[in-house]
Amino acid sequence: MSTSLTIDGFDYRTLPGADGVRLNVAVAGEGPAVVLLHGFPQTHYMWRHVARRLADEHTVIVPDLRGYGASDKPSGDDPDVYAKRTMARDVVGVAEALGFARFGLVGHDRGALVAVRAGLDHPGAVDYLGILDVLPTLDTWEVLSGVDAKVAWHLYLMAQPPGLPERMIRAVAPEFFGSFLDAWDPAGTTFTAGERAHYVDSSVAAVDSIVADYRATAGVDLETDRADRERGAELAMPVAVISQDWGARLGFDASSLWGKWAPDLTYQATGSGHFMAEENPEEIAAFVRSLAAR
Repeated sequence: MSTSLTIDGFDYRTLPGADGVRLNVAVAGEGPAVVLLHGFPQTHYMWRHVARRLADEHTVIVPDLRGYGASDKPSGDDPDVYAKRTMARDVVGVAEALGFARFGLVGHDRGALVAVRAGLDHPGAVDYLGILDVLPTLDTWEVLSGVDAKVAWHLYLMAQPPGLPERMIRAVAPEFFGSFLDAWDPAGTTFTAGERAHYVDSSVAAVDSIVADYRATAGVDLETDRADRERGAELAMPVAVISQDWGARLGFDASSLWGKWAPDLTYQATGSGHFMAEENPEEIAAFVRSLAAR
């Protein structure tokens, strides 16, 4: 088992989220707050390069999402436990515990889905919203069709009823989680061996909660998005998206899809891979700074 990795220069605290859940949170810097939310199969550590760059002008708050890393991993028997609405309440709770009623919010992958829900449910708390390499939950399911949907095979596996997905993944957990790190970093240059081991080991220890997080996206989160679409809900704050061009392969226009949710939208494509915050931290730090200045 690898040693848990921490971000140099950051203080670590255990802070309250929603419903008694305690989150592992790294904090550094001074000034307006920005919260950075990680993706799959990772931990808060994915933000290390960007977080240190932003700490010169921001109070940077970097939690492990519930169910991941060193944060609590409550049972997911109740679908609402890993609903993005609940996880968004975690984010607001952490910021409030640190004295911030308002903050900027930037999310990658799974963390971006939490960030979007926070923006929709808590518009008075979120000053701006940054999204890295994901689509809104509702749009993700709507664009996946035919053989090209195999790129998202893990979404379908973890959407199945409780029991079988967890057993299947646990049987080959290091290979399962490692396969995403390898497939999404084909050059194999983004992570050191120790960093890769940290992500794999942290995920192996969190199989049930990770599956519950994904299962929620095919259930309660999808229904929440549908209800918001029907009532015409929009993200009221400035929103910026940076993404690979998945649409060219799957046949959709990501900018147009995001525009339905975000009237004040800036969209940019990147030549970096999925793990862009680690592959090209200068680009992502500049992305966040530009958004914060809007």
